[in-house]
This record gives sequence, C-alpha cells and structure tokens, in this order.
Amino acid sequence: MKRGPITEFMLTHYKHFNSASLVDAAKGWETHLAKGGKMFVTLAGAMSTAELGKSLAEMIRQDKIHGICCTGANLEEDIYNLVAHNHYHRIPDWRALTAEEEVKLMEKGLNRVTDTCIPEEEAMRKIEGLLNKEWQNADKAGQSHPPHYYFWQLLKNPEFKKEYQIDPKDSWMIAAMEKNIPIYTPGWEDSTNGNMYAAAVIEGRIKNVHTVNSGIQTMIRLAEWYTEVSANHSIGFFQIGGGIAGDFPICVVPMLEQDLERSTPLWGYFCQISDSTTSYGSYSGAVPNEKITWGKLDGSTPKFIIESDATIVAPLVFAYVLNW
Repeated sequence: MKRGPITEFMLTHYKHFNSASLVDAAKGWETHLAKGGKMFVTLAGAMSTAELGKSLAEMIRQDKIHGICCTGANLEEDIYNLVAHNHYHRIPDWRALTAEEEVKLMEKGLNRVTDTCIPEEEAMRKIEGLLNKEWQNADKAGQSHPPHYYFWQLLKNPEFKKEYQIDPKDSWMIAAMEKNIPIYTPGWEDSTNGNMYAAAVIEGRIKNVHTVNSGIQTMIRLAEWYTEVSANHSIGFFQIGGGIAGDFPICVVPMLEQDLERSTPLWGYFCQISDSTTSYGSYSGAVPNEKITWGKLDGSTPKFIIESDATIVAPLVFAYVLNW
C-alpha cells in the first residue's frame, strides 16, 4: 500500500524511544481494525480547544473510531470553537503572564486554556440560552438524555448552523452526530455547561436532576454497548491523557466480569498518551501492565504508552491510521 507523506516521514524518522512507540501504537491500531476490531477513544484535557477535531473528525468519518468517552469540557469546547473561533485569542508568551495580566483577561471575559483564551460572551453565553431551552423541553417531557444529545439538538437546528465560524468538517462533534457513534461523558458537572445545568436545577428551572444523565446512567449505557459490541468484535482502548475520561470507561470490563459475573472479553488493545511521569500512586502515570491485575487487560494484549504531549502525538497517530 502506498503511504502518505506524513506516514512515510514517520516510518523513516521515528525509529526510537517515544517516536518508535508512536509508530508501534499506530501500527497496532491498524492491525486491530484489520482483524475486525473496534476502537474506543478517550479524551481528557482540552483537546477540543487544541482543535483535535481537524484529525479526529476524519477518523470518525472513516470508521476508525467507534465510541468516545470525554470530559464535559471537550464536549462543549468543540462547540465553542465551532461558533466562536473568530473571537478566540492566542497568547504565545503565556508563561510570562503576571497575576495582574490574568485579572485583565478575566475582566475581558477571556477564559485561558494554556495559550488560548475562550471568549465568554461569544462562546459560553451564546449557547447557554439555547441549551437551557433544550434541557427545559426535555424536563417537561420527562425525558433523560446524555449531555451530548442536547448539543446534537443544537447542531440539527438550521438556524444554529448560521453561527458556524469554522469548516464543519473540523468539528468532531458533528462527525460523531452524523455517524451516530456513542459518546460517554462521566463527571459532566465538571464543565461550564455542567455548572450552568446545576444552577438551573438549584433555581428550580429544571425539576428532574436526571434530565441530563447521571454517572450511573452513563456507566449502564456503556455496559450495554460494550456487551453488545464485544460479542462480535474485540474492542481497543486509546487513551489521551488521564483522569476520569480514561478511568471511568476502562472499569466497565471488571464491573461486568467481577460484579455482574458475566463472561466478558477484556480490552483487546491499549494505548495511552501521557505526559505524567510513571510513578507510584499516580493512575495517569501507571504503566499498562498494572491494568492486568485489575482485570482490564490480558497479558497478551498489545500495550503501548507514549510519554509526550498529546497535542503533538494524537494527530500524528491519527495521520498514520488515515494514511496521510
């Protein structure tokens, strides 16, 4: 098979250390899919603000990814970037900012994520009212849906499409909606829109707290999906960063096997991109073999860890799998 220029570059130059791990993990992904496997991806950090959608969306469209678990921040920040990109501010010398300069950014309504500031009015407040209407409509109807469902309702609105400030092909949320792949968002309340929803419940504008799915409802959904898909396909686990986005879904296997006592296939591939130093007691810095004792991975499961910046590594792995 003829390789694309980015892939050829990696095959020529990425021969050792973390670069070699990157190529090995990408090759492992290809092998896993070639054997009929499915891939589950987890997104921690601020990958949507890092515009990972430019490659992640194409991975979804080409059926290289079949399920996603992400933080509430990654869910909403893909939408913020979609409708407010022209108002974002980048600060190249962000390490040199003083506390006083940070205060000035706050006063201007600029919420900083490393070198990128998300504009409060043009992003958060632009969709707050629209989401509140979706939540309230579902609440009155006695419905309960995952967090992404309500964003998808906005994306289906022709009027909302007029707000787009980037090419919609670079939005992974749009790609996920069009492919209807499952998304799981544990700990969603730890996000801007999660905070807004909690406020709506406290004020009584939302009567049923479960109008947006709880964490237990999310785990039940994941268990149903994993059981159904793993009956016919090995499922791989590609983890970007640490935290709840990775910790939550990987536990579905021991829960099914040990707590429900159902014979359940283990994850069939595992890779984590992490900049957390391998250490004692740091889950994000735990090596993959540690997961064997917890009933998540098998001794023979292909396992990779790439210790580097995910904003650099993830697009390269995706590029390799896409043969760019």
